[in-house]
Amino acid sequence: MNMEVHVLIPVLYKLYAKLYFLIGSEEGQDLVEYALVVALIAFGATAGMKSLSGGLTKAFQGISTTLGSYVS
Repeated sequence: MNMEVHVLIPVLYKLYAKLYFLIGSEEGQDLVEYALVVALIAFGATAGMKSLSGGLTKAFQGISTTLGSYVS
């Protein structure tokens, strides 16, 4: 095995041990629940931004048209 694999195996083992500990503990479950809530909020915000951007575009186009009629 090359040198990179010798370095990578202990790192992966430590990561596995940490994840195993988090899965088995109550604190790890809370962490996963919070992560899911944050992901859900981010998904909702992303979906809401699309409809909000359409409304803002229409509003600014209306303002632009109104101001353009006063200038011309």
